[in-house]
Amino acid sequence: MANGAKFSLSNLRNMLGGPGFLAFFPALTLGGYWLWGEKALLAMALGLPVLLVLLGTYRNAPLPAPAARDGLTGLCLRQDVQGALEQVLQKGNKNGRTTACIALEIDDFDSFVERMGHKAGEDILCRVAERIRGVLRDLDVIGRLDGSVFAAALAPVRRADLEGLIQISGRLQAAIAEPISLDATNVYVSASVGFCLKSRSPQPSGEAMLSAALQALHEAQRNGPGAIRAFTTEMQQHVATRHALEEEVSDALETGQIVPWFQPQISTDTGRVTGFEALARWIHPERGLISPGEFLPAIERLGLSERLGEIMLYQSLKALRQWDKENFAVPQVGVNFSSHELRNPKLTDRIRWELDRFDLSPERLTVEILETVMADTNDDMITRNISCLAKLGCAIDLDDFGTGHASIANIRRFAIGRIKIDRSFITKVDQDQEQRRMVSAILTMAERLGLETLAEGVETIGEHAMLAQLGCGHIQGFGLARPMPFADTLTWMRKHYEKLSDPPRIGRKAG
Repeated sequence: MANGAKFSLSNLRNMLGGPGFLAFFPALTLGGYWLWGEKALLAMALGLPVLLVLLGTYRNAPLPAPAARDGLTGLCLRQDVQGALEQVLQKGNKNGRTTACIALEIDDFDSFVERMGHKAGEDILCRVAERIRGVLRDLDVIGRLDGSVFAAALAPVRRADLEGLIQISGRLQAAIAEPISLDATNVYVSASVGFCLKSRSPQPSGEAMLSAALQALHEAQRNGPGAIRAFTTEMQQHVATRHALEEEVSDALETGQIVPWFQPQISTDTGRVTGFEALARWIHPERGLISPGEFLPAIERLGLSERLGEIMLYQSLKALRQWDKENFAVPQVGVNFSSHELRNPKLTDRIRWELDRFDLSPERLTVEILETVMADTNDDMITRNISCLAKLGCAIDLDDFGTGHASIANIRRFAIGRIKIDRSFITKVDQDQEQRRMVSAILTMAERLGLETLAEGVETIGEHAMLAQLGCGHIQGFGLARPMPFADTLTWMRKHYEKLSDPPRIGRKAG
């Protein structure tokens, strides 16, 4: 009897809350008025909402208040997000409602903390948490998982599809991308987003759904900052493939699959190529191009950083010789040196031998050193090697300037010839006055110290033009050219110099 009563109550709730009944409710109200007058109209107008509330028809089944919250942002914790998903998945078959899980992470957050400090990092996390709350609904359960990773379980909805989740993800990214004011300075951050629909979840559980959204997030991050990805079953196969890559990476180094690609650097005064930066790429025989984010961590874990450095140096100097033979004036090539390589006491001798091998003068090689490495002067071997390379005649670039708090004393001590301004300072420099002031201050400092400057991550014509006006000597970035195989550099330079030799005519009508 009890089960029958429960079943009847459930049927009544679904019937009264269903679209069919609500569609005919105005007609029923009008009929009641004709038959029984104003009293019936008043009873139906007031009685039905009360009845629906008592039956719980419009309750969206939010989670109970979480027992604990994130101490910094006040958001829920991982178990609360999983619990919300679990609750909807269990009840979804009965009430026809569904959910989705969204995971997002602030791009390059660790670099930001290194540059701005932990207090600024905490402020950013709190601001981002507020903006996520502003985009999502009150009943959506939002949690901070760890670091700069956030996740949200959507409250029960009638429909959650791919298009809708893409739109929500885009709104989240747009909100996070708005400038954040820190100590009277505007800071820009972006976020990568991954999500999992209920229909795509590997298993009907909150834990599986959240894990799937995090896998989609990791896939988005491998496709560049600000990407959005939906979970697919193929992503599980990709995880297994990445584990397999760790077993293959050693052989890939020795069989020539990992090679440098080259990104051009140009003068903002003349437009001429002033150098190329060598960047490692893996050309897998089956998977094709594999991004550095996938294999560089594996190389570091396996202790193969020095072997990669040897290959990059050899291939880069070989490229210089080939450019010379093709009559292209490429003054120098930049090669990144890791802290592992800089701790090798035989590094300078190896570089001297390689330069002699290709009959190249030392100034043709630019040694690129991260500012975070330069800022750590406690390692005597790193200090010794940088000084010896400068004395040898190699150009020394301070890479990612602004991220590692290198002192002016160290810049002078290690004979730095050029600073490469980190892309975080360059983004929207043509639109944001605070960004312009920051870059202008860096350029003024460099000029007083007699240093050349190069802006990294230039992506638009507006950024290029503004940097030229501010006096930045060199630029590189996707707005100029993406990293390319050696063979493509020849074609790119021919086309680039053709454009320089035939500049557009301004103020004249075309013939």
